[in-house]
Amino acid sequence: MLKMAIITGFLSQTKDRFHEYNSQISLDEKFELMNTIEGYDGVELVFPYEVKDAPTTKAALAKHNLKVAAVNVNVKAEPEFRNGGLTSTRADIRSKAVSFIQQAKDFAADIGADKVTCCPLGDGYEFSFQYDYATAWKNLVATLGEAAAYKNEIPLFIEYKPSETRGKCFVDTASKALCLLNDIKIANMGVTLDFGHSIYGNENPAEAVAMLAESQYKYYVHVNDNDGKWDWDYFCGTKHFLEYVEFLYYLKKYNYTDYFTSDTSPTRWDIKGTFEANSRLTNKIWTLLESIDLKALETLMGKGNYLETWKFIEQNIFSLK
Repeated sequence: MLKMAIITGFLSQTKDRFHEYNSQISLDEKFELMNTIEGYDGVELVFPYEVKDAPTTKAALAKHNLKVAAVNVNVKAEPEFRNGGLTSTRADIRSKAVSFIQQAKDFAADIGADKVTCCPLGDGYEFSFQYDYATAWKNLVATLGEAAAYKNEIPLFIEYKPSETRGKCFVDTASKALCLLNDIKIANMGVTLDFGHSIYGNENPAEAVAMLAESQYKYYVHVNDNDGKWDWDYFCGTKHFLEYVEFLYYLKKYNYTDYFTSDTSPTRWDIKGTFEANSRLTNKIWTLLESIDLKALETLMGKGNYLETWKFIEQNIFSLK
């Protein structure tokens, strides 16, 4: 079985612009629910709004025998961060954003987590002539560099996303995330690759895996799906099945051993069933990849005749024989 985790905020009530879904439950109740979901032993916890007391959290993790895939630090919800925290034109706001990440690292150290991930969603823009792009980038390098240097034994991972809460996020692609890390110049950092963010950002998630794996930096993945138009957080394989197979193929090729964390929103669907679908499909595809002749597939890819490669896909992935 692969190492599977859940962003635990999705185990409780979620909202969109018009509706609320599921019931609000406590952290202990979320962990209790986790124990009923087949295929999972890990959690990604959102700091500081979901969790902030380390002793209480650590006791709950031990009680329910759960491991921590990551601590996800939220640097967007404070009123001061509405116009950007890490890239704010005000030094005091940038400093507060950095302190949030540093506090998340303190929390991660106290509960035994091995990474902090941050998606700087409040840092971006909507209109022409709204920001000085060079200054914003320099502020990102400075603030994230300061945050990453603090307790560097716990690496900071940067999650990229095309948009939300801003019309366009400054860190919106895998390549820009790597450019950012290259400018920061701290080796013990990483990129969080969310399959759905990559899809609706018009990337190929498998290509993003290859790019990150060939870099000097770590990477960590979130799994879900969407229609390519918005980050709907559907469960895996529902819209981009073959792309998800290729994504897993490259993760396998590069010996990915970290958690596959479900960043999936069970709105109209049963919570337990939704996350079990993610685990079930991901593990079945991984097992399939172990059973087929990947050397033969690589040879076909190298020859450049895609019609022959497609026959292999028909027979070995879709089982159309």
